Amino acid sequence: MPYISIESGRLTAEQKKELIEQLTATASEITHIPAQFFTVTIKELPDENFGIGGKSINEIKQNYKS
Repeated sequence: MPYISIESGRLTAEQKKELIEQLTATASEITHIPAQFFTVTIKELPDENFGIGGKSINEIKQNYKS
C-alpha cells in the first residue's frame, strides 16, 4: 500500500483536504495505482519542536520575514 506522509506546521482544514486530494490524485496518475490504495497522513509539529540545521523552525521563519 503506497503511503505519503507530510510534516508541516499548522494547516487549515481546507489546506489539508486539498493536499490529501491532490497528492493522492497525482501519485495515482504517475504510478498507475488506484487512488483508493493510497494513505496520506499529515503530521503537524509545533514550529518550536522541529529544527533544521541547528535552528528551530520559529527562528528560520523569523529570518525569512526580515
